[in-house]
Amino acid sequence: MFEKSVTMVEEGLGKYFPSAALAIGVRNKIFVKKTWGETSIYGDGEKINFDTLYDMASLSKVVGTTMVALKFIEDGKLCIDDTVGSFFKAPDDKKDITILRLMTHTSGLPASFLLSECTNSPAGVPDAILNHALAVPVGSQTIYSCMGFILLAKILEKIGNAPLDELAQKYVFDPLNMKSTTYHPQGSAACTEFDKESGKCLCGVVHDENSRFQKGVSGNAGLFSSLNDMIKYATMLACDGVFDGRIYLSHAMLAAAVHNYTEGCSEHRGLGFALSSDNCFLGTTFSRKAFGHTGFTGTSIAVDPESGLYVVLLTNRVHPSRDNNTIVRFRRLFHNCIGAEYSRYMQETKYLNY
Repeated sequence: MFEKSVTMVEEGLGKYFPSAALAIGVRNKIFVKKTWGETSIYGDGEKINFDTLYDMASLSKVVGTTMVALKFIEDGKLCIDDTVGSFFKAPDDKKDITILRLMTHTSGLPASFLLSECTNSPAGVPDAILNHALAVPVGSQTIYSCMGFILLAKILEKIGNAPLDELAQKYVFDPLNMKSTTYHPQGSAACTEFDKESGKCLCGVVHDENSRFQKGVSGNAGLFSSLNDMIKYATMLACDGVFDGRIYLSHAMLAAAVHNYTEGCSEHRGLGFALSSDNCFLGTTFSRKAFGHTGFTGTSIAVDPESGLYVVLLTNRVHPSRDNNTIVRFRRLFHNCIGAEYSRYMQETKYLNY
């Protein structure tokens, strides 16, 4: 099973991405676990393995920031109706933006802008975002906003009285036994883009400029993780919040996280998670209850709660340049193939083997 899907990744090497780490599973069972390529295309890299760190880019939003927020909601520390104005001195057009708006990308905040051009230090980040003009009126449409998640992380830090990396370690990485996942990578990592300032490719240094400005700890990006660790995270989601024989996230909380709060908008969004919709990276053959997220560097996670099917694909498609954006179409084709292969397997099991 999944032979065609594995072949798609193999054929994509050098075309869509220079290296890859792939896992396909159904709840607690792993069907595919493979790696390809080296950490650098320039002959000085190491062979990719199950513990190689990849720059997760925007997967940081769901693996780190979102999970901390969900745990705070479960613990009675945060409500999705809480407003930005409850935590920061905000101008009138932003003070009533809710946690729900931040997590569903309906805050009206712009997609992104360079924080380094608006403030001199990470301490000035909240004011820089709050003093920047809205892109659209609050709640009028979905605009995928890194700035919204950067602000969300600053709120979580106020609630938890600790920086985001410490909160994520305590509430996410340690409970899920994610041993190598970190905002402070050391050792080997898959290289990303060529950096003009340093004159070499970024390796173990976050690719996202706004996260780099904040020393790698940011609500939108900054996390590094491995295939082994992401399998643990994906398994928890595919098992309805259960990990290693215990409940990590309640069914009620996970159900709320993958509810569609943006019906009628251009994108279907849950609390942090992207939900299946037309023209979505999840493709056509996953159920309409499927959810997940992507990362700019070439990472993605997909979970179908109807079947328990999950897919983790880690690549460094921005190495050595971000100009190759062919992975957008590849993801849809790839998930179509996986969903169809699993469906065929279930059909054979049900109708042809007796």
